[in-house]
Amino acid sequence: MGPVPRTLELFYDVLSPYSWLAFEVLCRYKNIWNISLQLQPTLIGGILRESGNQPPAMLPHKAVYLRSDLRLLSQHHQVPIHFPKDFFSVILKKGSLTAMRFLTAVKMEHPELLEKVSRELWMRVWSRAAEKAGMSMEQAQELLERVSTPQVKNQLKETTEAACKYGAFGLPVTVAHLQDETHMLFGSDRLELLAHLLGEKWMGPVPPAVNAKL
Repeated sequence: MGPVPRTLELFYDVLSPYSWLAFEVLCRYKNIWNISLQLQPTLIGGILRESGNQPPAMLPHKAVYLRSDLRLLSQHHQVPIHFPKDFFSVILKKGSLTAMRFLTAVKMEHPELLEKVSRELWMRVWSRAAEKAGMSMEQAQELLERVSTPQVKNQLKETTEAACKYGAFGLPVTVAHLQDETHMLFGSDRLELLAHLLGEKWMGPVPPAVNAKL
């Protein structure tokens, strides 16, 4: 029997494109590194309020940089990030509460589909996300009906509070549980450092085994 897999928690919100980058890279490495990846749908709005932070897109200079940065990172990570025209005027105002409650319900009822549904939401096909991920329309409807239930609301709140307790001030946040130590890493550009902490080999955002399939 080999060593016990180390637990990694990824706290993410589909409103965060940097969360998508971290999500895809960790999903690529989950069968390469000796890890147990736990996806934690989280509400970024709650974290920002708790920490007193604000979205970088709300700051003019950062907003300009954000588009250029994500265009390059999209190419480097081979993740198809495309800014919608209404991102700043509609998406940020609308928020992600319903989407993250939906993913929370998916995790509670159909955890085996959480990775696929999360990915489809990032692909910005919200109305087709559940169906494309292999979920029946009946299952999707049941989950949509659960979005406003106290159980789903409380679970999303608890997950967001857990991220805050680790010290989160934005997303993505990866929490590595290593023996008697817990490390909180912020952002999608700390995964090489994560590999160092795990004692694993970092092979870039698209490891060869995955690159051969793309």
